[in-house]
Amino acid sequence: MKFRIALTGAVCALAAAGASAQQQELRIGYLVTLSGPTAGIGVDVVKGWKLGLEHEGWTKDGDKLGGVPMRMFYGDDQLKPDVGVKEIDKFIKQDKVHIVAGFQWSHVMLPAVPLLTNAKTVMMSNVAGATPLAGKGCTPYFISTSWNNDQTAQVSGTLLNEDGIKTVYLAAPNIQAGKDVVNGFRAVYKGKEIGSTLFKSGESDFQADISKIRAAKPEAVFLFAPGSMGIAFMKQWAASGANKEIKLYTLFVVDSMSLPVVGEAAIGTFHTNYWDITSDRPANQRFVKEFLAKNGTMPSHFAAQAYDGPRLIAAALKATGGKFDDPVAFVKAMRHTRYESIRGAYAYNVNGFPIQNFYKREVVKGPDGKPQIVTRGVVYKDHKDPYWEECPAANRL
Repeated sequence: MKFRIALTGAVCALAAAGASAQQQELRIGYLVTLSGPTAGIGVDVVKGWKLGLEHEGWTKDGDKLGGVPMRMFYGDDQLKPDVGVKEIDKFIKQDKVHIVAGFQWSHVMLPAVPLLTNAKTVMMSNVAGATPLAGKGCTPYFISTSWNNDQTAQVSGTLLNEDGIKTVYLAAPNIQAGKDVVNGFRAVYKGKEIGSTLFKSGESDFQADISKIRAAKPEAVFLFAPGSMGIAFMKQWAASGANKEIKLYTLFVVDSMSLPVVGEAAIGTFHTNYWDITSDRPANQRFVKEFLAKNGTMPSHFAAQAYDGPRLIAAALKATGGKFDDPVAFVKAMRHTRYESIRGAYAYNVNGFPIQNFYKREVVKGPDGKPQIVTRGVVYKDHKDPYWEECPAANRL
């Protein structure tokens, strides 16, 4: 009997030890759009994320990230909020993740916020910058390696002011991000808005919209249309001849991923971005060089901000001695731990969004005759999003 009791005690001890070891494994769920017309962005985001993991020494489940064994899980939201919620529910209940990262679209991310906060699961956005999460809806479970939607559009509005654009026409998709961007632009633009269009998400035929724009005769158009939407618009814009009459300013349309497809139709357009791809910072140079070598293409800014994600997590794990069991404490550690970002040193605001520089970029014809993106200087230095002061004191970190 004593032997049975002793054996039972030993088995329980081993089980407890096994459970303890299991608890020490960090689990991360990664959710982006990997099918449909915007899948190209999601694929590039995942490439950037995986390169960041690799540069931190992680290539497969069981490898260590920041000194902690880590396991990855991936999900495709299909650009549908309900699918995104189901994937996150699986991450939480079945995969037992501690962090859900990725998040490509604001309207897909927002319905998942209550699910994640109720489960006390860390949210890391590598792309989406939904405005509600910057202000009254901010949460201590959240951190971003990208930007706030309104913030990026404010930079664009300021650029048009600096360029002396007196009249503008706005065009964006009728989704959360599109509405945020339009609001952000309007908040700072000092000229006259003579028209606007909120087109269907995933739209590919812009002939009617382009005709309306040309009839309105603005000095410039401000276009927010990520992925295939922007590529279709720019090709049709150039084909119509409107590019010879009206300046085009874009946001998250032209980058190293879309430029080869858009081609010469992008020459002469302007946009703003948090990232100077030509920066000589060692971290940036390494990222660009190795992304190109690994994938055969230059990285987009979406890939760049995703690349920063695992590197920030690894830095925070090292700073906490591998502790991540308290999600709010771990988010706080991430917000206050410095790491070598591709964008250089930056700080976090109390709502989890970066305080960072934004640059003016232009598409020109390069020495080889092909279009290339060049940086034309800083529009904003250490820019804060416009909503951080609305973040409740109890939710600030």
